Amino acid sequence: MATTTPSRGRRRAPSRMTRAAGKAAALQKPRVILALLLLLALTSVMLLDGYLRAEVGGDERVRSNASSSKVPDKVLDGGPILSFRGGEAQSQSVPEKTIALTFDDGPNPTWTPQILKILEANDVPGTFFVVGSMVSRYPSIVKDLVNQGNEIGIHTFTHVDLSYQSDDRIAREMDQTQLALAGAAGITTTLFRAPYSSEADAIDNYSWPVYKKLGEEGYTSVFVDTDSDDWKRPGVSKIIKWATPSKNEGASVLFHDAGGERSQTVKALGTYIKKMKAKGYTFTTISGAIRQGNGQNAQVGQSTQAGQNAQNSQQPGSEQGEQSEQAGGQVPGAQLGQQPGQNGQLGQSDEAGGVNSLQAAHRTATGTTLYEGKALVAAVAVAEWTVPGLAVGLAVVGVAVMGRFGMMLILARRHYRQRNKRRFSWGPTVTQPVSVIVPAYNEKECIANTLESLAKSTHPIEIIVVDDGSTDDTSRIARDAARSFGMTNVRVIRQENAGKPAALNNGVRSASYDIVVMMDGDTVFEPDAVHQLVQPFADPEVGAVAGNAKVGNRNTIIGAWQHIEYVMGFNLDRRMYDLLRCMPTIPGAIGAFRRDAVLEVGGMSEDTLAEDTDITIAMHRGGWRVVYQEHARAWTEAPASLKQLWSQRYRWSYGTMQALWKHRKSLTDKGPSGRFGRVGMPLVVIFQIITPVFAPLIDVFTAYSMIFIDFKAALLAWLAVLGIQLVCAAYAFRLDREKYRYLLMMPLQQLAYRQMMYLVLIHSCITALTGGRLRWQKLKRTGEVGTPAGVS
Repeated sequence: MATTTPSRGRRRAPSRMTRAAGKAAALQKPRVILALLLLLALTSVMLLDGYLRAEVGGDERVRSNASSSKVPDKVLDGGPILSFRGGEAQSQSVPEKTIALTFDDGPNPTWTPQILKILEANDVPGTFFVVGSMVSRYPSIVKDLVNQGNEIGIHTFTHVDLSYQSDDRIAREMDQTQLALAGAAGITTTLFRAPYSSEADAIDNYSWPVYKKLGEEGYTSVFVDTDSDDWKRPGVSKIIKWATPSKNEGASVLFHDAGGERSQTVKALGTYIKKMKAKGYTFTTISGAIRQGNGQNAQVGQSTQAGQNAQNSQQPGSEQGEQSEQAGGQVPGAQLGQQPGQNGQLGQSDEAGGVNSLQAAHRTATGTTLYEGKALVAAVAVAEWTVPGLAVGLAVVGVAVMGRFGMMLILARRHYRQRNKRRFSWGPTVTQPVSVIVPAYNEKECIANTLESLAKSTHPIEIIVVDDGSTDDTSRIARDAARSFGMTNVRVIRQENAGKPAALNNGVRSASYDIVVMMDGDTVFEPDAVHQLVQPFADPEVGAVAGNAKVGNRNTIIGAWQHIEYVMGFNLDRRMYDLLRCMPTIPGAIGAFRRDAVLEVGGMSEDTLAEDTDITIAMHRGGWRVVYQEHARAWTEAPASLKQLWSQRYRWSYGTMQALWKHRKSLTDKGPSGRFGRVGMPLVVIFQIITPVFAPLIDVFTAYSMIFIDFKAALLAWLAVLGIQLVCAAYAFRLDREKYRYLLMMPLQQLAYRQMMYLVLIHSCITALTGGRLRWQKLKRTGEVGTPAGVS
């Protein structure tokens, strides 16, 4: 659970800040937009990474044993190279004593470079049918592959069986792979091999329309004559045996350079090449096989409008040569909407096509295709770095969160046992009167209840109500309430509106006694709250005491959520910080100070929006000990709407950051100040800023896992974390003697309330990083928190 600093009071009237409010609102909007853009960017990066890994949109279905009754016999009985020149299916075989080495599923950063070295050492080209997602992840390998003279074909973007996919998905798989190739190596290609395909006689009624559609768009589909079955890892000798064609037949031979552990493939490949060369075989690419099969100067994909041999008639710079080069810069799916055969030519010269004869299926990517491809590769690079980094951050956050829970439980138990021993004592009982300061601004709904609760105090007190320029009847109601309750110990001081710190300082200066208790104008004390609160001052080292603030209006959903947060987050934290002697905040709703100590550190500061955190850290730096008194209970009215809650917590978070920055020199101080700087400040920064900022990663990854990976496992993990939090919360409720029924709201709190607190903190961080200034916004009060006895 994310924690923030505890209940605080109001600051200054907005009536004097109309113009400033307009400016603040104008500045807030860009920060909100920035926060939303960051969230959108994170979501997009995760979805992109998931898409690359086939977690998002993945489809593992593979069709088998389907009928081929609609597939032409000449295709089923034909060779492994299928094209659709002139709109009619044409099959072609690899010439005798010729091998077209093909590799599927790459590129892979481990195996593909090793295979390339073997091919280069043996002066043999290969045709690599690449997966677009892998291309975008490892673009440098693809560039090396092309530069070495090998040929590229498409193996879809996410390695799905296209026979199950819609036309839009098929187009997307092809186009995205073309963009990846453009971004990685500056090319596009006309070769295609479907995932899970084998020999041409395996084409069925479902895949045939796919091949036909892609063929009409200019793609040449490539199948297999001989399969090494290297993916089965049967051993080097069997891989070589199974990859060897029968007799002297030519063959399109299948190996894999990715998709699993390929050490056997690497070991077998060099031996296989030498063996086949010894038998008189030559090696070529798929385009080379097409060219050889059609004669020395034949062309594949020749324009039906040009009835002559393109390699003989087309000269660099000629009209047809320029047209071919222009078409070569386009993705086949876009360029091949022309008449069949106008797709550029295979086997074009270096000058005309910008590629060598072994890469005749390649087209030079230009224009929009090139830039979109580079953008895709860049986006994938960002995702490749970001998502693993986020995963590491998630692990760190998870460890920190679990560590915090463990630390709170251990130290809270120790604190409770120590402070509730019968023989425990702060020293002689403190009985001298104290001054209770009540700063108030427009508190007509609450001030009477506050004074009524103080009238029942079991400790001698004087009450100083400081009206900070209220525009309602706060002062009159306070005086009337004092008279009606027979209170002669109440003073009402009016001042021009100057903010809560100024009102508190005015009260401290006017106080008659050495100990001052500070509370909010919407808070009610239990009868013995003041007496319990001041007892630690029997120890001369104690300079300030934090009380136990409780949510009074807890019977609504929002109130119940805050009630859980106060009991679990705030009070367990305070027990831990008390034992570590680095309490960061005394709640504005209930806290006590030595008057001289407050004056010594300069009083309540207006430098930050969190004057209670500011004064608490100042007390530490002044050498005073700050402790938590769990038995001093006060009931405060928590925000009743999400809008008011956002405003309050936004101010708390931002104010805490201001206070920590203001007192950053405590990191290098000595003594008590240095103790807070080196113990308390890191804990606050880690547990109240860094961890909550990154904690949404847990929820984001959980939601992602539930949707795209393993719903059951992710749900069980989330429930396990919730269970740990419930255990901590139940223990906190036990220590505070609270009713457990409110814990029924905790699962919903984790789904809704906690997310809001994260957004508040992220928004506060953006405000701090952009140098923004946040004004205080007064919360609307209802006065529904009455006397403590009425609270259930």
